[in-house]
Amino acid sequence: MWLIQIALVLMLIGGGWSILSRGKVTRTREALTMRRVDAYIETIRRERTNRELVAMSDSELRDLLHASAHNYRQALLRRGWILLGAGAVTLFSAIVIASQDGWRGFGITMAVGAVVAYGLSEFLARRARLPLEKHGIEVERLTVD
Repeated sequence: MWLIQIALVLMLIGGGWSILSRGKVTRTREALTMRRVDAYIETIRRERTNRELVAMSDSELRDLLHASAHNYRQALLRRGWILLGAGAVTLFSAIVIASQDGWRGFGITMAVGAVVAYGLSEFLARRARLPLEKHGIEVERLTVD
């Protein structure tokens, strides 16, 4: 019982630290994203491979690329939460099935859940890239880790 209490206290401390340091991380990520956007604009102007992007003014292109990077990051965050939910549902289902069928049922349920989660992850990743690729934007140039 005391081990669970220690784990909860550590989770609260970690969560509080995350909330307090979120602003600094966000500002740093935003600055890096804007530097990448500016570098990508220079690349688009230099290479002139995509006529639609070359025809845009710098401010239009900056707005499009920044919004695209933001939307892509939000889609990846949404994907992470969906996969976390899928993992929780898989684990809960595996525990319920294990109570009736034992370790074999637990293993089968976890394997099926892993396959479903992988498929869901791939689907959501492709769906997040689709709007950017439709405009001819290279996703790797805008991503910030």
